[in-house]
Amino acid sequence: MATESAKTIRVLLADDHAVVRAGIRQFLEQDERIHVVAEADDGLEAWAKVSHYRPDVAVLDIQMPGESGIEVTRRIRQHYPEMGVLVLTAYDDDPYVMAVLEAGANGYVLKTAGPAALVRAVYDVYEGKSALDPAIAHKLLQRIHAAPQQSAEVQPLTPREREVLALAAKGYTNKAIAARLHISDRTVQGHLAHIFDKLQARSRTEAVMRAVSLGWLEIEG
Repeated sequence: MATESAKTIRVLLADDHAVVRAGIRQFLEQDERIHVVAEADDGLEAWAKVSHYRPDVAVLDIQMPGESGIEVTRRIRQHYPEMGVLVLTAYDDDPYVMAVLEAGANGYVLKTAGPAALVRAVYDVYEGKSALDPAIAHKLLQRIHAAPQQSAEVQPLTPREREVLALAAKGYTNKAIAARLHISDRTVQGHLAHIFDKLQARSRTEAVMRAVSLGWLEIEG
């Protein structure tokens, strides 16, 4: 009998270099559960095929003709919030990292990663977890430690707010958080609004970074 863990992971692969796509596809499909259902060589084609195939995970490059991977990520997060998004790129510059995470990607992996790390990242994103390249996680930690400390005393989070933020830090969507905590989407939104207010944050990424700097969360490597 097939189990949830044995289901095929359907992947869309978008990169504007055919040779790169072929190599990534070969790496991914060495795993018997991963199946690349479609490929795209620009952002507009990626979005069209996302809408048509509804993959479990979209693996996107950042710099593509038509629309960037960041723009495609925003579209996916707006229209298909449960779909996993893994950005696979050569860029590790802070502006790209922050823009991708702010857009709602579940993972950010560099093209220097080995096949096993790439496959693991696809699995993590499929399972609703976050997947950060070790180099990117290090950059985020450096950014946290370099950020100026808040002068005002921060109002502590309630136990439930900490649960919500911990799941958000792992890349879970509002719906996934609601399902795990047995609460409504609207309640999750309310908790996040309170969290943002208490931490003086404008986004999930900023809230997570500030919670880490306060010692309330740990970034999983």
